[in-house]
Amino acid sequence: MIPVSEQLSCNKARFRALVTQVTGIQMPENKQSMIEGRMRRRFSVLGLSSMDAYLDHLFDGHTLQDEMPYIVDLMSTNKTDFFREPAHFKWLMHKIMPEHPTSQPMRIWSAASSSGQEAYTIAMLMSEYALQNPGFKYGILGTDISQGIVEEARAGVYPEEQLLDIPDALLERYFVMGHNSKGLRCGRVEKTLRDRVKFEQMNLIHGNYPVDKELDVVFLRNVLIYFDPPTQTRVIKEITDHVKVGGYLFVGHSESMVVTDSRLKQVSFAVFKKERAT
Repeated sequence: MIPVSEQLSCNKARFRALVTQVTGIQMPENKQSMIEGRMRRRFSVLGLSSMDAYLDHLFDGHTLQDEMPYIVDLMSTNKTDFFREPAHFKWLMHKIMPEHPTSQPMRIWSAASSSGQEAYTIAMLMSEYALQNPGFKYGILGTDISQGIVEEARAGVYPEEQLLDIPDALLERYFVMGHNSKGLRCGRVEKTLRDRVKFEQMNLIHGNYPVDKELDVVFLRNVLIYFDPPTQTRVIKEITDHVKVGGYLFVGHSESMVVTDSRLKQVSFAVFKKERAT
């Protein structure tokens, strides 16, 4: 008979392996406290007293399929801001957009969009550019592994403190200020801009992305750091397949070294240009 302590340890290791298998996020043993902190919200809702009780519920109670959406939501790192890593948006505005033919719509994919701040930042810049360049059109797709976070992005509602990095002129033009159900001040992306951004749930480690090819720009920022090297290489390769020759890939400032696809040439800090098809 397996001792109780060994069984509990086995269940924890099994859970960490499950998270990595499903999300690609590396979960070594030293992340166990973080895991339990994030999952506390879920096992409390179920009336369970501890992570160990939750794991028994999960593996012995045959509830894994039902629980998986909650696990993905809570284990995903959904940290982002408007205008995060601003040098990238300056490159987009001053280099990429002026070179783009106004006769062709610009197509952009925010491939790890979290709760939508990155995609809406891009949309604001695109809309501003269109005001100065009549006929300019664009489309933005935002994707994230968490369905719950995707729903938040679609709603486009953010606490006032999350709007501090948005220039005043853009905040006034693209947000409607008000109060949420708790009486806290917040801003909602105005409907015209929301309608220009489509959000979908997508797991990057699954491959075969249901996304158009020949994209002009892909933002793949601050997600590769959570994958192991083989997964990083595979995701970059499959993302690059969707970028047109002459198009651009943005990664996080700490991720440049993991971009090794020979079709890509680094042209700025954490900015890569696709120079050939194969």
